[in-house]
Amino acid sequence: MLLENKVVIVTGGSRGIGRAIAVASAKEGADIAINYWGDNDKSYGRMSAVEEVVGEIEALGRRVIAIEGNVADRETGVQLVKRTVEAFGHVEVLASNAGICPFHAFLDMPASVYETTVAVNLNGAFYVTQAVANQMKEQGTGGAIVATSSISALVGGGMQTHYTPTKAGVHSLMQSCAIALGPYGIRCNSVMPGTIATDLNADDLSDTEKRAYMEKRIPLGRLGDPDDVAQCVVFLASDRARYVTGAALLVDGGLFVNLQ
Repeated sequence: MLLENKVVIVTGGSRGIGRAIAVASAKEGADIAINYWGDNDKSYGRMSAVEEVVGEIEALGRRVIAIEGNVADRETGVQLVKRTVEAFGHVEVLASNAGICPFHAFLDMPASVYETTVAVNLNGAFYVTQAVANQMKEQGTGGAIVATSSISALVGGGMQTHYTPTKAGVHSLMQSCAIALGPYGIRCNSVMPGTIATDLNADDLSDTEKRAYMEKRIPLGRLGDPDDVAQCVVFLASDRARYVTGAALLVDGGLFVNLQ
């Protein structure tokens, strides 16, 4: 029970990696506050994605709340913390995970695509981290912030010229926050997932040739599962990583070293 009696906020928590982080944290004894954005809460059968993950966490015997809001709006972070503290009394962990990646070529990229990606991925991470860090400082008992960066922070992508800078920015944000928040006992780290199979990229990876090509580049021979990332987030959020801050953990099956 690495997170027993802790409260964990997960942004982008209804699907993919965020969902896995929320469930893995609950399995380790945490109560969960899930942030989600309605436009991304696609229906799975009769239940929405957020209803499904809430039910799964409740079945584990943990408390959970779900709070809708676009992290690109500064007020979302403020309200997320406010409602979490109202429900649970405190917060020890933030998994800043919300992000988007609308692939687009560089030369004809509309300003709106670039600006929206920066607003959600980078500004959103900043605002939520700031709001949670202020609550942690007020509590006076420290805390852990783990942001979802990406292998894309380290390598380029022709269709990701708007996305890769935001993920490099998230990594850099955690490094700077590790310095700024260290005096308050708040640790700040990031995970850098490689190619993770989620419902978001299921259509793209349904091309068997493309999937085989992606798997061939990965030394471990398979695509990542959202829980592969979630387990690393749980570790970094736990007291087992009590002397780890300002770090970035690649969770990519060896893809990055193989690309060098």
